[in-house]
Amino acid sequence: MFAFFNKNDPATDENVELDAQRIPAHVAIIMDGNGRWAKSRHLPRVAGHKEGMNTVKKITIAASDLGVKVLTLYAFSTENWKRPTDEVNYLMQLPVSFFDTFVPDLVKHNVRVQVMGYTDQLPAKTQKAVRDAVADTQACDGMVLNFALNYGSRAEMVTGIQAIAQQVQAGKLTVDQIDERTVDDALMTSALGQYHDPDLLIRTSGEERISNFLLWQIAYSELVFTDVKWPDFTATTLKACIADFQHRDRRFGGLSDHK
Repeated sequence: MFAFFNKNDPATDENVELDAQRIPAHVAIIMDGNGRWAKSRHLPRVAGHKEGMNTVKKITIAASDLGVKVLTLYAFSTENWKRPTDEVNYLMQLPVSFFDTFVPDLVKHNVRVQVMGYTDQLPAKTQKAVRDAVADTQACDGMVLNFALNYGSRAEMVTGIQAIAQQVQAGKLTVDQIDERTVDDALMTSALGQYHDPDLLIRTSGEERISNFLLWQIAYSELVFTDVKWPDFTATTLKACIADFQHRDRRFGGLSDHK
């Protein structure tokens, strides 16, 4: 079962204690609240996105230091194209600026970049920045920083179903052979191997919805919703969310030993 939880900033206690043996292997984050953060400070929305980029840098290092294996960040959805043109253009420039300044730190911390989504639809300069970051970090074997860029879960599922149907049509697969593993392998998270499903999904800024993100993969993820806007999200906030996760009883549809 999903576990829904809402709270204000959970990081009021700077001394959050974590069980190092129960760190979620895959943490996924819906980074929400950049625009509202900026508006509350009478700044343009793009100022919130810029500050949010700095938060990505801090949280990437924090997650890596904690022992997280995969950090998936919802950077740009297939629906975000509906935003004002100036904002979309700025968002398309962000990966260029981000990787230009941050790749050396990623290499230093042994973090490898992966990107999932319909990246072929991105502007050429954004595609190049993504390709270069993936190439420059490919030798790293620590945490995977997985960006969902021009990603939407329903589109991902349609693409995956089409790929499976093509296998059936080509005689490489029978209908009876289609199982959960077949679907897992057809989705964009298949490149993450054993960590394809998030253990913990965090959404910032107080909204309590999934927004077309990893709908298949979060079937048994623990969900944490925090009112903290993404630019205000800190390493301590991350630790508090993980502490919340560690207090959950994950049963995967079954019963606990003590129930």
